[in-house]
Amino acid sequence: MKVLTKQVNMWINNQEVHSGDFYEIKDPGRHTDIVANVAKGTIENADHAVRAAHEAYLSWREMSVSERIQKVLTAIEQLEQSMPELCPLASREHGGLLSEAQTDFGYGVGGTQATAGIAEAYLAPQVFENESAIVEVHKKPRGVFIAIVPWNYPVSITMMKLAPGLISGNTAVVKPSPNSPAALTMALQRMAKVLPPGVINVVNGDGDVAKVLTTHPLVTKISFTGGTETAKHVMAAAASSIKKLTLELGGNDAAIILDDVNANRIMPDLVKGIFSRAGQICFAVKRVYVPQTIYRTFSNTLCEYVNEIKVGHGLDERSTMGAINNQAQYQLVKNLIDQSKRSNATVFELGKKVQPEEWDNGYYILPTVVRDIEHTADLSCNEQFGPVIPLIPYQSVEQAIEMANDSMYGLGSSVWSSDVDRAAEVARQVEAGFTFVNGHSIDKIDIRMPFGGVKQSGMGREFTEFGISEYIEPHAIRIR
Repeated sequence: MKVLTKQVNMWINNQEVHSGDFYEIKDPGRHTDIVANVAKGTIENADHAVRAAHEAYLSWREMSVSERIQKVLTAIEQLEQSMPELCPLASREHGGLLSEAQTDFGYGVGGTQATAGIAEAYLAPQVFENESAIVEVHKKPRGVFIAIVPWNYPVSITMMKLAPGLISGNTAVVKPSPNSPAALTMALQRMAKVLPPGVINVVNGDGDVAKVLTTHPLVTKISFTGGTETAKHVMAAAASSIKKLTLELGGNDAAIILDDVNANRIMPDLVKGIFSRAGQICFAVKRVYVPQTIYRTFSNTLCEYVNEIKVGHGLDERSTMGAINNQAQYQLVKNLIDQSKRSNATVFELGKKVQPEEWDNGYYILPTVVRDIEHTADLSCNEQFGPVIPLIPYQSVEQAIEMANDSMYGLGSSVWSSDVDRAAEVARQVEAGFTFVNGHSIDKIDIRMPFGGVKQSGMGREFTEFGISEYIEPHAIRIR
């Protein structure tokens, strides 16, 4: 077995913390490669991290907002400088393309800079005065917050939490996903070194670590990005001490195609929205509603474009789609495809294998289009989080909207049409945290858009002033 000897320790109070127990991170696209050995935290490590963060909070909160902004921007420079070294590591541990890892880091940098640009004005006290009284509204930090982050875009998602949290005067303990912790932990270590001790702490580990972090009496806020079922456990843990929650959860994003669409014009963007990161994005397109009148021609055109996807290792320059991250997710997607094959649906397994001889050495799945499938099928109703897409026919726009909204999820969505005004009118009727018109991919995310979902896709928002508000407590003072 080829061993890549990257060892990654925890980071608490600006010191590396070793562990007697490590777990191996294997390359999802090359199982015979060990990417890193990561220190597995204990409940004692988790408690130590929270206490270090709390001690740091007592002085960090006293800094001016402008001073905290400058320190966070200095820290983000460390993240940017680490990209040449850490992006290949990130690609190897999460299975995505190198370009996708670079996007992850780049969005983390850009998102932090955007938050820094609006924070000082938002966090300034408000003063209201009339003849009877003066009312001041101060925006104060909450304290120690926990950031629990997933494996698909770990850096940018972590920065979506750290930027508003730290600038607002809070301090953090980050728990990376066990499926891609190495590059993120190393990046955070470099950022933390230029900040006061205890402002950023990192603890890797399993459920026992998460339990300590989510129930700790010194923790006042939890920001979690991940699956809806796991979020229920996070909510239950937070309930014991009424902690503030931000939850960005699963999605089953609908794309509604209108009958006047130019299929060839939209297809590159639509395919990107479906199959980027092998479909492993919370707001990826996960079901497509197509007018019955153009159903066959549209599906044929989609298949032509999908068939050009090249599936292989993330560091192979020939690849345009990488591997599934882990065995459980791989099996879930395979089961949904097999179930579709056993039904009356028509299944097209498309694309090309970059290295067929290495296919069984990774969690590879060809991009798959499923046609002639019901809106009520498992593939349509559940979040597949993988490279398989159902195409569902509809008779009227009203029916398409009804089916799109017929879900327990409501994260992202999109409407596609040659008539932008018509598409926008449909978009306003979709139940989702955000809706794109004629686009639906990570490069369409706009930092002016509050990011988050409705229904069981979460609570709270990230980005913009809405995101900063998740990390502050308003304190009103009436004078006279």
